[in-house]
Amino acid sequence: MPSVIILGGGLAGLSAAAALAADHQVTILESRPHLGGRATSYEAAGEEIDNCQHILLRCCTNLLNFYQRLGVAEDITFHRAFTFIEPGGRRSTFSAGILPKFAGSFLTLNFLNLSEKLAVARAMLAIENEHRDLDHVTMLEWLQQHNQPPRAIERFWRQILVSAINEELDRMAASHGIQVFKLGFLASKTSYEMGISNVPLAHLYRAEAWRKLGNVQILARTPVERVVIENNRVTHVVAAGAEHRADLYISALPFERIAGVIPGLPIDLTAFEHSPITGIHLWFDRPITDLPHATLLDRTIQWLFNKSEGRHIQLVVSASRSLTEMPRADVIALALKELAEFFPSAAEAKLEKAHVVKEVRATFSAAPGLESRRPTARTVIPNLFLAGDWTRSGWPATMEGAVRSGYLAAEAATGKQFLL
Repeated sequence: MPSVIILGGGLAGLSAAAALAADHQVTILESRPHLGGRATSYEAAGEEIDNCQHILLRCCTNLLNFYQRLGVAEDITFHRAFTFIEPGGRRSTFSAGILPKFAGSFLTLNFLNLSEKLAVARAMLAIENEHRDLDHVTMLEWLQQHNQPPRAIERFWRQILVSAINEELDRMAASHGIQVFKLGFLASKTSYEMGISNVPLAHLYRAEAWRKLGNVQILARTPVERVVIENNRVTHVVAAGAEHRADLYISALPFERIAGVIPGLPIDLTAFEHSPITGIHLWFDRPITDLPHATLLDRTIQWLFNKSEGRHIQLVVSASRSLTEMPRADVIALALKELAEFFPSAAEAKLEKAHVVKEVRATFSAAPGLESRRPTARTVIPNLFLAGDWTRSGWPATMEGAVRSGYLAAEAATGKQFLL
């Protein structure tokens, strides 16, 4: 049975392992004590928390397939309604029937006026018929070209796209923004539905799931130090001071580690930059909301997720450069101040504890002109392949993009088809 060593136990590496496990002996080398990379959970503030709230849409077919391979698809609950809340508490519901048909509850969204709704509807029609290469155009430029009012840009387009792609509209390639709406909102009436894990993220990759797959060995706390290449082939990997050998090798490491671990690999990574995400966990002495989740308009905080009976709340800020250098106490104070504008009960509740997670290297920045620089799964080394959400997966840096990259690396290594 051929052997494969996978460098990195994030979603890209794990999906490659799940695809190859049936007819390969797979070894995963992971530096951390837990699997999942940036989509994981760990102990903090006396609780097991997700490092950041991760969600998926129905259109994330490869991610769903990965969960099915692991037998954990039932741990995902899908939601059909989104609640937009304005400062002061006025709510609007965004639900099935809004798109692709511009009717129903779309017309009842209170946070846009009638002319703004009509402008958004016209842009949606333009997206449906958009077939140009938009990698060198920013999403903001595209929206302005299509006469989107400033408030519609801020309250509708930015609210959805910054969270989906983790980048600001003026730094985001329009190709990614258009893709989100085509696949997530225009492909079918259910593609927009949002899936959230019912369990801490690390539990999705639990040991019994891998035992069912077979042929997968997981070596945690085993950081990869270097990949040794001789005569244009990888001969072995040095990890945690030991040598590891296999027939095939898949690097699922983040882009910033490639030069140090695989020196000399001819990949130009100079154009790659990071975009941060900040997650804020707040525990109150009483429930502050019964909503499962909500998107908050016109403030720094973008999303709220109800983690436990309205008492444990996770807030998320994507592309959170303004918070990166801010002291954690100030981030918490800002979160409490803004939260009270949407939920008056938050001002009355007592904060029992808080925890801030700053993912400074959360994703790559989906900048214009970067797509052609993203490497494919194949490298100049015949037995070395690349995976990772930063590689050319056909998606931006999302969980779906990471899984797609893992499947593409498995395809390149074996010639078999895994990508849906």
